[in-house]
Amino acid sequence: MTLIINNDHVAQVLTMEDTMAALEQSYADLITSDAVCRPRIDIQIPTSDPNKTYQWGTMEGGSTRGYFAIRMKSDVLTQENRGGIPTEEKYCVRPGRWCGLILLTSVENAEPLAIFNDGVLQHMRVGADGGIGVKYMAREDAEVVGMLGSGGMARSHMQSITCVRDIKRLQVWSPTQANREAFADEMRAAYGIEVVACDAPEQVYRGAHILAALTDATQPVTDGAYVEPGTHVVVVGGSGAPDRATIDKIDVSLRFGTAPQPWGLEEFGKARSRLTYVAMTPEVAEKRMSPDAKRGGRGAVADDRVVWLADIIEGRAKGRTSDDQITYSERGNLQGAQFHAVAGRAYELVREAGLGNEIPTEWLLQDIRD
Repeated sequence: MTLIINNDHVAQVLTMEDTMAALEQSYADLITSDAVCRPRIDIQIPTSDPNKTYQWGTMEGGSTRGYFAIRMKSDVLTQENRGGIPTEEKYCVRPGRWCGLILLTSVENAEPLAIFNDGVLQHMRVGADGGIGVKYMAREDAEVVGMLGSGGMARSHMQSITCVRDIKRLQVWSPTQANREAFADEMRAAYGIEVVACDAPEQVYRGAHILAALTDATQPVTDGAYVEPGTHVVVVGGSGAPDRATIDKIDVSLRFGTAPQPWGLEEFGKARSRLTYVAMTPEVAEKRMSPDAKRGGRGAVADDRVVWLADIIEGRAKGRTSDDQITYSERGNLQGAQFHAVAGRAYELVREAGLGNEIPTEWLLQDIRD
């Protein structure tokens, strides 16, 4: 039987500790070539509304540990201005609804094992990356988090950061006052720590040992002028990187890894985090696509100061070497290596708990060779 697994099922069984352990193992397997993945690939098609674009995105990977997964997203993209910050919004069918699915299969016999909603698992895997970066790069005595953003990614990052550091204070800002104040109340109750809802974004930087910028913005939201010595920086959204002033301040930049090139294509730009194919005239594409998008995504942040996770784990290199250093961490283009590992663990936990909805696997098989 194949399981249909929804977000509630995942939320009941998957912990942040499970997620971080699964990801670290997957990244280790990539180093030994026991796992493989590819960067995210998007296809964009203009809709009848010139302000909206359809986007289909996938990422995939698997390992000799037995699982393969592909994550699929079907979105309509729009651009909004929220508090003066350009922001990407998306929906499926109607605003407030989204379609993200993970198909998990068996490497041993190719069986379709499960189909997941990806919402909870998606937030968990991104938050876990932030926690892994903090684990290896933040000061050992880090106890103050400065956070830009108060949505789902902010919640999952608090889960992961508190797994690896003894956090005593959170300073949070987001454009909507009601949202940041509600988030502050929630975090205060969840973790029993001091939480301040800041009136201005620059306030989150003061005394912060960890800066987490977690937004849907389409441009960098960090401000390097305020980043203090000793800070570890994590970024989600805002084009996936800090602003140039922050990058210039980084002493050591941790990258978890890079997806391997396709077999026989050594010239492939493997460091790029996303490859995008667009159904547009050259004139429209030139107008709509950013320089970064036209390059197919970016490589490593502060690549002249990069240290690799594998080298730290195996003792060939160090991350932070003093409390005053400013550090940064990023996954790289390993999204495909995440979903088979985390979805595989979630599948095991769901089965053990007797959750999920079964459908006959035969419904997904056929007697015509493809």
